Amino acid sequence: MAKTIYLASPFFDKEQVDRVARAESALKKNATASSVFSPREHQHEEFEMFSPEWRIATYNGDVDAINNSDVMVAVIDYVGQEVDPGTAWEFGYAVANKIPVIVVKEKEGAVNLMMGIPLTAYLTSVEDLATYDFDALAEIPFSGEIF
Repeated sequence: MAKTIYLASPFFDKEQVDRVARAESALKKNATASSVFSPREHQHEEFEMFSPEWRIATYNGDVDAINNSDVMVAVIDYVGQEVDPGTAWEFGYAVANKIPVIVVKEKEGAVNLMMGIPLTAYLTSVEDLATYDFDALAEIPFSGEIF
């Protein structure tokens, strides 16, 4: 049975927007993904960005979407050793709620212990999301350097 996917990813610069857009496209091609919630596509344009109303709607909408997802895909490309704090929070929330997390990290390098250990699968290209079987949830551990 196809799964509902929550896509956690930063989208603050051109490189990040390109990456998350490619992830959204790949997930939409995946027959085992029934729907995809990407916060980038749910910006609550009915409110002024960063206004108190926008903040509440965004937070509540994202939490509800995570709670209603079967699987999270988290893009964790670091800037140095710093991961996007929103993505890190979403990742931790999913793990705490026993939602499997598929990590995508296209940039080479170490992964933080708190993400490298609880992940279900580690992918190195967003294009792999088009063919990953979200029904089977094959485990692909991270085997690189942990910090």
